[in-house]
Amino acid sequence: MQLAELIEQAVTGLGYELVDIETSPRGRLLRVFIDRPAGDGKDAGITVDDCATVSNHLTRLFTVENIDYDRLEISSPGLDRPLKKASDFARFVGQEAQFKLRVPVGNQRNFTGTILGEGDGRVRFDVGGAEMEFALDNIEKARLVPKF
Repeated sequence: MQLAELIEQAVTGLGYELVDIETSPRGRLLRVFIDRPAGDGKDAGITVDDCATVSNHLTRLFTVENIDYDRLEISSPGLDRPLKKASDFARFVGQEAQFKLRVPVGNQRNFTGTILGEGDGRVRFDVGGAEMEFALDNIEKARLVPKF
């Protein structure tokens, strides 16, 4: 089983959503970003206790699975949450996002727009008043734009 699959299975088993995993070049640092699943009925956001729960569980799991690492960090995804899966785009319809495409459209790779919806492997955005649609697999990176 791949490390990402192992972490995702453990995190979802605890009732959280795995947002992202970052590793250092030699895999010595593991940084895991968690969130609450959409519609779980609890207060939004991740607390320090949530991070401690996941950290303790993953530490024990990595010992059993003999996974070698120096440091494990558990964190919330923050206000500028990365959007990676189709379900992320569906969850945050109506919110503004910045995204970068793998293949440019009209000589442009970077866009900012409001998420209108997701379906059939495509995501629709309102970009400057014009509705645009992009294939999900063409979106290299996407993040929510925080509102203050």
